[in-house]
Amino acid sequence: MFSQLALASSVLLAAFTQQAIAVDKTRDPGLDANLVTAATQLDRLSLLSKDSDWFFDFNVQQPYYNFAPGGVVNMNAATFPAARGNGMTLAMLNLGPCSMLPPHYHPRASNYVVAVHGNTTTYMYEENGARLVTETLLPGQATIFPQASMHMMVNNGCEDAQLVSALSSEDPGTQNIGNVFTNGFPAELVNAAFGQDLAGAEAAQTMTPVGTGSNWGLASCLAKCNIKPNSTYIRF
Repeated sequence: MFSQLALASSVLLAAFTQQAIAVDKTRDPGLDANLVTAATQLDRLSLLSKDSDWFFDFNVQQPYYNFAPGGVVNMNAATFPAARGNGMTLAMLNLGPCSMLPPHYHPRASNYVVAVHGNTTTYMYEENGARLVTETLLPGQATIFPQASMHMMVNNGCEDAQLVSALSSEDPGTQNIGNVFTNGFPAELVNAAFGQDLAGAEAAQTMTPVGTGSNWGLASCLAKCNIKPNSTYIRF
């Protein structure tokens, strides 16, 4: 078992080496704009005149749906225009064996998460002086990450894990901590703050690009589950 200090160190290390929360692209900017400027709800309903306008499938034709290593599929105003004006995002989180969502936060939303399949460990720091909150979520169990709290989720098992996430904004935003340090703040200032060389050109080059919502996790887990991490999820 890690001590809280060791866990905090591993969280920070993961932040510098992994970046994975995908960015949603607005699928129909014109329709979204018209929904915003419509004078009445009846006007908005006339813009969503087909039953198919009110149907969202998390499984089919979603660019971020996978378990190798995993992905986050968001149902929000950007991906589902009917959600415009309802003030929330519903997300499906897929974590393949030994995958993780690296440390991140949502600047504009609280985040409720309930497990559907598998075994997921979550970690959360809310602010300076707060303690590390760790939960193990089995199907039907849930936790909450308050608005702007830093958190991460890890599947350390050899089976797929899946969770459903509800966020209290249709535009919650996601900020990966590693991205700030490797591609944001001046590297020399980041290194001075941490007292060691953690940022710079090499760290920026080795940072995992923004993907579909999760990255592979611990090498020890991958070895335990006989998984060779690549884009097609091949077992040894």
